[in-house]
Amino acid sequence: MRDTQENKGAARLGRRPLQEQSGASPKGKEVRRPVWAEVSLGALAFNLEAIRKHVNPPEEKRNTPRKVLSIVKGNGYGHGGPEVAKALEKAGSDWFGVTCTDEGIAVRKNGVRKPILVLTSFVPGEESRLVKHDLTAVIHRCEQLALLDRAAARRSGKKRVPFHLKIDTGMNRLGIASGDVECFARQLGKCKNIELTGIFSHFASSGVFTDTAVGQQTREQEERFYAALEKLRALGIDPGIVHLANSAAIVSRPETWADMVRPGAILYGYHPGYDPVEKREEAEARLPLKPVMSLRSRIISLRNVPQGAGVGYDAAFVARRPSRIGVLAAGYGDGIHRSLGNRGNVLVRGKLAPIVGIISMDVTMIDVTDIEDVEIGDAATVHGTDGKQVLPANRVARSIGTVTSDLLCAVSQRVPRLYVR
Repeated sequence: MRDTQENKGAARLGRRPLQEQSGASPKGKEVRRPVWAEVSLGALAFNLEAIRKHVNPPEEKRNTPRKVLSIVKGNGYGHGGPEVAKALEKAGSDWFGVTCTDEGIAVRKNGVRKPILVLTSFVPGEESRLVKHDLTAVIHRCEQLALLDRAAARRSGKKRVPFHLKIDTGMNRLGIASGDVECFARQLGKCKNIELTGIFSHFASSGVFTDTAVGQQTREQEERFYAALEKLRALGIDPGIVHLANSAAIVSRPETWADMVRPGAILYGYHPGYDPVEKREEAEARLPLKPVMSLRSRIISLRNVPQGAGVGYDAAFVARRPSRIGVLAAGYGDGIHRSLGNRGNVLVRGKLAPIVGIISMDVTMIDVTDIEDVEIGDAATVHGTDGKQVLPANRVARSIGTVTSDLLCAVSQRVPRLYVR
């Protein structure tokens, strides 16, 4: 399709080119339902490099730089796990973290060769697939050692299969208790086909800095972790790579950085919540990031609604004035959080347009009365960037009492991901 001046102008304003608005298909392209998630690989690489530099300050003069294990679980926080893992590997990520064997296999099949840590480990019967695809298991119960050892023995080759040990230091979720270190050491001594190559724990409250019991929890978890680590070393076991720091700890707790860090939300451009809230502003200034995903849809209908008329299910929005209502081709089935009805906004032509009424599974209504020259085909940004304007996903999440990763992971499989530089 020839790029006419009209089409260039339409692109700048967030509208479809004229041929697409009329329903015609550009040559060689299929017209699809207008909802998509734009994923900036340039922003992703920027965030990874910013994190790497942050945890390797030049004044430390370390012989070996700290490694970065990029968390790509939950389909890469909704961005597309295999795709962002491949881009992050190219940008220099040392390790990857996934939830389960299937996620790890999907990343491997996309050509990623760096180590992949399966954070919630395996269920009995899964261990052979994990070993086959060269995934690194997490051991969080002593009885898993024998299962992994048998799977490793069935594999051809003499090299031992690596695994990491998770220690529960107070989150009371997954991991062996520090009192079970001796039991772990005895069981490991019976295993001839596997090798401990890393040890870690997970912080429950690393973003809390208040003078409370929760505010003291991270320090207490550190103390328990290093006590368990010293027990292992005293038993003659080399722990391998030591890693503790999640996103908030990476930014604000340098004493936790150890040998490797595990960024999650910050990789995708967002700092986690902090207590007190002023800490978030400090974190954002200390480590500036770029949002990676922009969730967008287009206006597929416009109508004039008289004062007093209801909009959508249960007439949950009633126009207080003659209003211009646009309908977006996306709803909660695509990842627009249902709680945003009558509370949230989208960006249209660089301005905020309120979301009105109950959000449907497939469509969302917006009030565009105050936006000049709005047209069918105009793009709306649910969260992310729109030119120089930004509607951050973390701000949207806070407005409805949830966390950023909830919004990002909610972007459903039926929403195409468009990877851009």
